[in-house]
Amino acid sequence: MAIEIRKTLLQVETILIEGGKAAPIPLKLYAAMAVVKNPWAGQGFVEDLKPEIHAAAPVLGELLTRMIIDAVGSGDQVEAYGKAAVVGLDGEIEHASALIHTLRFGNHYRTAVGAKSYLAFCNTRGPANAPVMIPLMDKNDEGRRSHYLTIQTSIGDAPGAGEILVALGASVGGRPHHRIGDRYQDLKDLGNDVSNPASV
Repeated sequence: MAIEIRKTLLQVETILIEGGKAAPIPLKLYAAMAVVKNPWAGQGFVEDLKPEIHAAAPVLGELLTRMIIDAVGSGDQVEAYGKAAVVGLDGEIEHASALIHTLRFGNHYRTAVGAKSYLAFCNTRGPANAPVMIPLMDKNDEGRRSHYLTIQTSIGDAPGAGEILVALGASVGGRPHHRIGDRYQDLKDLGNDVSNPASV
């Protein structure tokens, strides 16, 4: 069954001043979102989600990736990236997870931006105008704290009870005045191995 897309939205945010101080280089944040009919809505508990995942996730991954790349200009310019989904109140968290936690969705974006790290993510359930939180991290360096960012937004009429809002996020730049260092210094100070940060 083909995915039914009700609307898309592209948001571009430019941060010029942070903490009362001008940013040396403005931070640009991009969010590409699609509001789709929940393919499992009204069916009760569905045991096998795979057929709808295979039909919908590649379409959404390609669409949202194209929206981000067209807005940013190229995949090379994307520095941090992430994904999110908000399922409407008649759906399960698993429905939101199903559409974004598959390589059929995320690999479109990873390939387009040449990423090595995993896509940071957030899955929630809520009504129309629910917060959409898209966590970001450096596409190649999971310990680069300057690029730990979150895009917070919403869509006034989405998700409807029987819908899912699916989103990709990107940044060009990191936090304007980042000054908390990276994870590697903490690991060194604690005597932990970078490859085994929890020392387990």
